[in-house]
Amino acid sequence: MTRLRIVHKTGYNYNKRVTLSYNEARLTPLTDPYQVVLETTVKVLPSQAAVSTYRDYWGTRVTAFDMQMPHDYLDVTATTTVEVHRADRTVVSDEVVDWETLRSDEVTDRFSDWLPQSQLSAPGEEVLAIARGIAQGRNPHETAMAVFAWLREEMEYVKGITGVHTNAEEAWQERKGVCQDLAHLAVGALRGLGIPARYISGYIHPRSEAGIGEVVAGQSHAWLEWWDGEWRSWDPTNHKPAGDFHVSVARGRDYRDVPPLKGILSGGGGSALNVTVEITRLA
Repeated sequence: MTRLRIVHKTGYNYNKRVTLSYNEARLTPLTDPYQVVLETTVKVLPSQAAVSTYRDYWGTRVTAFDMQMPHDYLDVTATTTVEVHRADRTVVSDEVVDWETLRSDEVTDRFSDWLPQSQLSAPGEEVLAIARGIAQGRNPHETAMAVFAWLREEMEYVKGITGVHTNAEEAWQERKGVCQDLAHLAVGALRGLGIPARYISGYIHPRSEAGIGEVVAGQSHAWLEWWDGEWRSWDPTNHKPAGDFHVSVARGRDYRDVPPLKGILSGGGGSALNVTVEITRLA
């Protein structure tokens, strides 16, 4: 178990005054069987913003806010204290489902949100053909682990090659990408085999050896979960399951369902963006 405090700050300084804006922030971690949110706040400046919250279709807590007055900047600060207690669920018993069960009407109906390819997850026929070959002679769980091992050998983590709108097939053609691209590729390969898979966004504490109370520069991060009888996690960037230093914020079909901050505005003429994430281990 770890207890983490996360402070995520996003600031926009506009080149020209914005007359009004409408925004959504997905910055509040989930409470689920693996983590519990103890405290959380989202502060928006200028303070005249009208703020409300709701749960979206995927269960993510969304902070919605609009500013219907002229403003030169926007600052959003999310502060959360969360306890994480994950177990390694990649070690399995004989209860893993077989391919026949995965293809049954009951399972395909139950996981209908997590089986079709999305705009960013479709990896292309080359990846799908390789994945089908990997699945030969393996059960769904063994196949998922083999797909992850194959992607580790084929893909290189490199910043600056891809963007938030890059899809899995484009990342595969480059053989390079960041956590978002690696998660999209893994999700797409599993969905192509009929294994339910979903994209996870959140945070990762990058230094497990950091002392209690030490503030470190954290990271927004992406990984995936897949179902082969129960939901399991995998972080393809770090080649391991999500652990006590991973904090889930949102689940969706791909990045488009879970952006940390999005909105529309009138005016602005461009902006300077500054984003920081600080994580402190409290226990």
